[in-house]
Amino acid sequence: MTHSADLTAKATAFAALHTPAAPLALANVWDVAGARIAEAAGAPAVATTSAGVAWSLGAPDGDALARDRALDLIARVAAAVRVPVTADIEGGFGADAAAVGETVTGVLAAGAVGVNIEDGDRSPAEHAERLAAARAAAEAAGVPLYVNARVDTYLRGLRAPEGRLDETLARAAAYLGAGASGIFVPGVTDPAVLAELAKGIDAPLNVLAGPGAPPVAALGSLGVARVSLGSWVAEAAYALVRRATEELLAGGTYGSLARALPYGEVNALLKG
Repeated sequence: MTHSADLTAKATAFAALHTPAAPLALANVWDVAGARIAEAAGAPAVATTSAGVAWSLGAPDGDALARDRALDLIARVAAAVRVPVTADIEGGFGADAAAVGETVTGVLAAGAVGVNIEDGDRSPAEHAERLAAARAAAEAAGVPLYVNARVDTYLRGLRAPEGRLDETLARAAAYLGAGASGIFVPGVTDPAVLAELAKGIDAPLNVLAGPGAPPVAALGSLGVARVSLGSWVAEAAYALVRRATEELLAGGTYGSLARALPYGEVNALLKG
C-alpha cells in the first residue's frame, strides 16, 4: 500500500470514530513511549498534546515551538503505532495561511491523519483562511485529513458570557464552511451548554475533559462525539516528578513511585 493510500485508509477510519454513540476518547500523549502505551491500552487512535510536546522539547505552549521540531515528533509518534494519529499543531506553526498549508503538508508527510488548529486571539476570518489552506494542502496530497477546528471562546473568555454561545456557533459554522471536519470547544463542561453546542454544530463536537467533567458516556448522551484530555496527562506526569522529588529531598522516602509502570513492561513496548 502506498503512503497516500495508507493515510487515506487511516483518515477514513479515524473520522468514523467520531460518534456520540461511543465518543472517541483520547488521552493525549507527547512522545513515542506514551503513544505505545496508549495503543497497548486499547486506544483506537493516538492524539498528541501541543503543551506536552512543547514542554518535553523545552519550549512553552502557544506557537513558540519551531515547526520542524514539532513535525519530527509527529513523525516519530506516527511511525511507532499502527492506529491513526492526530496532531495538535497549535495555531498551525505559521505566520499566515500559506505557512499553515506548508505545515499540514509536513504533517501528512510525517504520517498523521488529523490535526487540531486553534483560533486563539485571531479573528474568525483569519482562522477560516488558515483552515482553508489546511484543507487545500490535504486535498493536494489526496488525503481526507481530519481538521479539528478549535474555538477558544470559552477557554479564553472571548465575548461576554451571554453572547458566548452564539459567537461559538457562528465561528463553528464559518470554520466548517472553510473546510474543517469537526469543532473542538475546550473550556466548557456544563451539560446544558454542551447540549446546545452539539445541537447547533453540524459536525462532530470535541470537548476537553478532566477532573470534575462528566464521564465520557454522559458527554456522549449530550451529543459530544470526541473527548480529549489535552494537557491534563502531561500535567499529571510532571506533578508526579515534583512530588517524587520533594518526597525524596524532604523525607528520603519513595512512596510517590508506588504505582509506577514496571520497567520491563515499558521497555518491551519500545522493542517492537
